[in-house]
Amino acid sequence: MRLVFGLVLVLGVALAGGAVYLAKDQFGAYQARLAASERARAQMVPTVEVLVLTSPLRYGEKLSAEEVRVVKWPEDAIPEGAFQSLETLFPVGQDQYRTVLRTMEKDEAILAVKVTAPGADAGVSSRLAAGMRAFAIKVDVASGVSGFLRPGDRVDVYWTGRVGGESRQEVTKLIEASLGLIAIDQTADEDRSSPTIARTVTVEATPQQVAALAQAQTTGKLSLSLVGAEDDTVSGAVQIDQNTLLGIQEQVIEEQEAARVCTIKTRRGAEIIEVPVDCPD
Repeated sequence: MRLVFGLVLVLGVALAGGAVYLAKDQFGAYQARLAASERARAQMVPTVEVLVLTSPLRYGEKLSAEEVRVVKWPEDAIPEGAFQSLETLFPVGQDQYRTVLRTMEKDEAILAVKVTAPGADAGVSSRLAAGMRAFAIKVDVASGVSGFLRPGDRVDVYWTGRVGGESRQEVTKLIEASLGLIAIDQTADEDRSSPTIARTVTVEATPQQVAALAQAQTTGKLSLSLVGAEDDTVSGAVQIDQNTLLGIQEQVIEEQEAARVCTIKTRRGAEIIEVPVDCPD
């Protein structure tokens, strides 16, 4: 009897020890999973919904709800001008499409600068800021920077013509600095990269600048100078005439007053005799 009791006691102690060891192992695994979960949550980045394209679109193509899908985007890395809902991209009560202004690829975030207003086409009017006007300038291969201009570039505008009174000296003067190009000939596509000899370029200008450009184009010749993409300097007053170009200095002739000579004329028959005398003050 005592032997049986001893065996039962030993067996019970063994079972209890096994249960404790098993519980400790399970508790350790649970703590490891809990710690891993905490680390995973710490590494998670807050996200928000952003609209992206389901297929590539090129300049002038229409963007509708069928080409749009919603993805999760890191909250602290949302591109400026991104749309976060269909209601903001296609407002209720307006035309349910926009027109693409710049090439966009599949899964690229849709940005406000790359599409027109709802229902608008990709014409020049959609590129004008408030209070600005479009003005066309006639160009050729020389004045148009050999065809390397494209929409989105900035140019300085120079005027060459004759000024002055009787001399009518020819001068070249910078009349407008860093004007934005919004179209070359009849296209406003900023993705065009091949050189094209244009006949006209369209710039964005204020009404005052438009008046100055119109007057300059009527009275002389306009030439364009391309401004660098990263150049944020503003050109100052620039004017060159022929004398400055060739280093010629004008000679100033000063007129000196001739000395006064007073005479008394006396007629003797057909002869006139002049006698010098002191001039009165």
